[in-house]
Amino acid sequence: MKYSHTTDDSRLVKKGSMFVAIKGEHVDAYDFIPDAIAKGAAAVVSEKDPKKEWLEKVEYTKVKDAREALAHYASEFYGNPSKKLKVIGVTGTDGKTTTCHMIYEILKTAGKKVGLISSITSPGLHVTSPEPLELHKLFAKMVKQRKKYVVLETTSHAISQKRVHGIDFDFAVLTNITHEHLDYHKNFEAYRDTKLKIFENAQTSILNKDEQSYTYFDEKIKGEKIGYSLKVNSLKLEKLMGEDIQNVGDYNIQNALAAATVARKLRINEEIISKALSEMSLPKGRLEKVANKKGLNIYVDFAHTPNALKEVLTLLDKYKKRNLIVVFGCAGERDVKKRPVMASIATDIADISVFTAEDPRSEDINAIFEDMLAGVTKKTAGFEKIPERGEAIYYALNKLAKKGDTVVIAGKAHEKSMAYNGVEYPWNDFKAVDFALKGKVLEIKRK
Repeated sequence: MKYSHTTDDSRLVKKGSMFVAIKGEHVDAYDFIPDAIAKGAAAVVSEKDPKKEWLEKVEYTKVKDAREALAHYASEFYGNPSKKLKVIGVTGTDGKTTTCHMIYEILKTAGKKVGLISSITSPGLHVTSPEPLELHKLFAKMVKQRKKYVVLETTSHAISQKRVHGIDFDFAVLTNITHEHLDYHKNFEAYRDTKLKIFENAQTSILNKDEQSYTYFDEKIKGEKIGYSLKVNSLKLEKLMGEDIQNVGDYNIQNALAAATVARKLRINEEIISKALSEMSLPKGRLEKVANKKGLNIYVDFAHTPNALKEVLTLLDKYKKRNLIVVFGCAGERDVKKRPVMASIATDIADISVFTAEDPRSEDINAIFEDMLAGVTKKTAGFEKIPERGEAIYYALNKLAKKGDTVVIAGKAHEKSMAYNGVEYPWNDFKAVDFALKGKVLEIKRK
């Protein structure tokens, strides 16, 4: 039976809908099945047994895994669009978005009809990979536009929550695996093995030989594998990517090599690869320089993991003319163990660190600061604690920075909201920088 609509949100159910009841971290949608039926649902899918009275009103299907079922029904509802596309999935801790955009630019330069789904092109509230219904809707739109390829940024959460279940990846690319999301995955091994899942059915797997988990992945993956190395063509890639520091650094050479490896496998010649990489701009908020009249080198970057923060600060420290100042925070209700690690990295490399908010959620920002301070080992380390992010950015640019200094605002970049106590408030790091340069503070008026 073809249903008029498929959803996992009881509030969106309408007459003729299929409602898939998923048990979330805080809410079990099974409890909302009566609401779905009352709104006219024609079918219900759940992992639990139905109540007898429901069977008289809807077609009820009990499944082992409701998330897998949702992915299956979403694909079927939109005509299995991913089967009509060559899907290139990119996963890893850092560099996913940049690598996706590099692959996309190379394929576009080569004249390929290609689509892109990343945290930049499909922004959500701290969500990178869309839920199954939105994802397959995007795939269907691309098929209608006669696109042949799609580059898909794929997070560990998306893999774990079965958002990409049933998608056969033509290519699966691993950028790197470092400390991140251990609040969700509990330990590094579980995090690594979650990433591994998209490679198990991929036709071609592209791995970094310098990545710490390379040997483990290489041994586990079945089918064709292509390893890439930082040591191969790294000088050539650094040259072709330009002299500006926003396009240099080992981590971007690594990302470029991954993208180039995909392209070479698709028989795209080196001239086109070089042209695409040398002419492209990095995605929004990836070490993006902000013009100003103060004589400052201001950058906004998404670095929100220990590895990413270290890479960015190491790069900026290499090119700085005077002091290096970093403004950053650690998210609430997320990996607590990385807080002192990131503070240690910042205070070891930067001349001055300003600790501030980065989505505190329900946590007390001062408690987050205390966790961070455990990582400050240098007695002479220069740091400030300013809870409000807008005030922190203003302070860094107007009170700390002098002409010739480098200031990097890290952790939010392209994101459009800040989370406090279950509410997403509008936020924009670029706007906050603009306000600060005009002598003003961008405020969040919380309830």
